[in-house]
Amino acid sequence: MPTVNKLITQGRGLAPALVKRAAGVSLDWDQRQKSRFEVTDSLGRRLGVFLPRGTVVRGGDVLVADDGSLVRVQAAAQPVLVVRHCTEHGAPSDLMRAAYHLGNRHVAVELKPDHLKLEPDHVLADLLRRMHLIVAEANEAFEPEAGAYEAGAGHGHHGHGHGHDHGHEHHGHDHGHGHGHAHDHGHAHDHGHGHQHAHGHEHSPGCGHDHCHDDDPGHDHGPR
Repeated sequence: MPTVNKLITQGRGLAPALVKRAAGVSLDWDQRQKSRFEVTDSLGRRLGVFLPRGTVVRGGDVLVADDGSLVRVQAAAQPVLVVRHCTEHGAPSDLMRAAYHLGNRHVAVELKPDHLKLEPDHVLADLLRRMHLIVAEANEAFEPEAGAYEAGAGHGHHGHGHGHDHGHEHHGHDHGHGHGHAHDHGHAHDHGHGHQHAHGHEHSPGCGHDHCHDDDPGHDHGPR
């Protein structure tokens, strides 16, 4: 069985035609954050991957087998939660607050200009809905942010180096925040009732497409 012990970040330095002709492999996030695994490429070859500990493989990277052959990596579609702000009752800055809360919980998050992505978690989905955000299920590629201690962090998901000796407990999040939880609402939003929004956001009677507002100052804000 051919083995792989080298990775070329985003295929840098390789001729595009060479990369295009290479065999391919589709991996989800769970597998791409491991440094040792077995996989079958598009040519039907079984490969043993042995990369430096702590290596994170990204979609677009190229693996190099010990026989010199190349294998293109594609980020496989997988179940994710897509989080957007409510255009009628919220603001784009709501996503920044959500990213802060998720970072405090060490959740791997993919940041986009108009939405966030994270792996499915019903507790987090409920928390985000109470923060006035729209949460929908999808099946898409997932490329969370590089961790603060991952070499090259801060340069986006792609074209970064790979940190070592940090294990796999935390990926795609920043450890630089404290663990206090700021709450910008005087109340939470109960989404357990009412009609389903077109984007999977539940609302209750009371306004436009409707959010339920509980004015009890002691109302629970969700997990802390």
